Amino acid sequence: MRNVLKAETLERRFPLLSVENGCIVSKDADLTVAFEVLLPEIYTVTGDEYEAIHSAWVKAIRVLPDYSVVCKQDWFVEETYRPDFDRDGQSFLAKSYERHFNERPYLNHTCYLFITKTTRERTRQQSTFNTLCRGYLTPKEVRDKDAVGLFLDAVSQAESIINESGLFKVERLSEAEIVGTPEKAGILEKYFA
Repeated sequence: MRNVLKAETLERRFPLLSVENGCIVSKDADLTVAFEVLLPEIYTVTGDEYEAIHSAWVKAIRVLPDYSVVCKQDWFVEETYRPDFDRDGQSFLAKSYERHFNERPYLNHTCYLFITKTTRERTRQQSTFNTLCRGYLTPKEVRDKDAVGLFLDAVSQAESIINESGLFKVERLSEAEIVGTPEKAGILEKYFA
């Protein structure tokens, strides 16, 4: 019996088109800016500081333009502790601490923030609607360089609001951190792992 199913490739189904100038561009012409979020250590923040963190998030999100999507992802990866025994000047207690936790498993936490600029048309889009019905391939908002510039300015403003809070910090991911290098995997490669 012959196989009549169509073969699909990952490249064809993968929703991302490219990474340019530190921004992820999707095949639907959505523009995404990626950040790594550096949060405070667990159980070290007071109630008032939690309120300040929450208000910083709200303030940062409010400066974003309409049809922006904010996605915060927490990644937990099981790793084993690798101490630095070669460090000079360690006390007896510090060396004992390192030996105690040597090769013990723990969950390494990394937090990412993705801010995506989508369009009004995408919010109303249905599965039966495609680019052939529109008459043009890219949405009008993406073709407008001023709208893209305003979005990137708003993202920069949100980044500065968060970093000025002093309680947590966001760092924009570079192209190499998104895509990866031959030596180190980027977040796209880690996503598939």
